[in-house]
Amino acid sequence: MGKICYTAKELADMLGVSRPSIYKLLNSGEIAYRVIGGKYMINKQSFEEWMNKAPEEPERCKKKCR
Repeated sequence: MGKICYTAKELADMLGVSRPSIYKLLNSGEIAYRVIGGKYMINKQSFEEWMNKAPEEPERCKKKCR
């Protein structure tokens, strides 16, 4: 059976970002998670859905690019 959940560290490593960046995403509600045994556990399906969403245009681009 393959992985069904990732830790914040695993996501940070996969995406090449810092753990605090992952925690910001989690705490903003962009990616669903559960805390199990003191660890943030992110459902693989939830993460993949978030990754496959069309990216929003960053606010700084909305102001500069128009």
